[in-house]
Amino acid sequence: MNPRTGPTPLLIACALGIEHLALRTGDPGGAGGPVTVLRTGMGPKAAERSVARVLADPALEDAAVLATGFCAGLAPGMHPGDLVVAEETRDPRSTVACVGTDRLVKELARAAPGRTVHTGPLTGSDHVVRGPERADLLATGAIAVDMESAATLLGAVRTGPRPVAAVRVVVDAPEHELVRIGTVRGGISAFRVLRSVLPAFFEWHRSLLLPRR
Repeated sequence: MNPRTGPTPLLIACALGIEHLALRTGDPGGAGGPVTVLRTGMGPKAAERSVARVLADPALEDAAVLATGFCAGLAPGMHPGDLVVAEETRDPRSTVACVGTDRLVKELARAAPGRTVHTGPLTGSDHVVRGPERADLLATGAIAVDMESAATLLGAVRTGPRPVAAVRVVVDAPEHELVRIGTVRGGISAFRVLRSVLPAFFEWHRSLLLPRR
């Protein structure tokens, strides 16, 4: 294996077309190296499979991976447009620790002033979580849930050691449960926030002291 001579790449993974659109129309400036934005498709199986396939490319074999998109908040007082920085991602198979969370919180506060940034465990689900199931997940210590982050990061670390992180934008919460993401105020707010925070992802990437192979 040849040692890398250039900057370590960044892979940003999301599931939905609307999330991908937000990332593609965000501010592209400030990237510290090659950036790939991957739409994995919905659900944990699609996310893990897509990430493993992309990371098999030698050009991305040591890429840092950041999972992003929308999520459901679990804690009372969360609002659409709030941000979640995962300290770890969880699913029934594994727990994956995230890297550089303090830096992400700082940069997100700068990129999205006025938005609340929550930190804590982000749990995975294979279905959309609604109603009383939120309380059950909150009781495990998780602060938010989505279908892809845990699978994305598990797929990433299984292909080799690398920095990973997950940042999600709350699209609904216990007091603000939504039905259709693209046609309600909460979904529009979350879209705008996701589009605005791309520079924070680049700053996180730039701050990493990645090993060179």
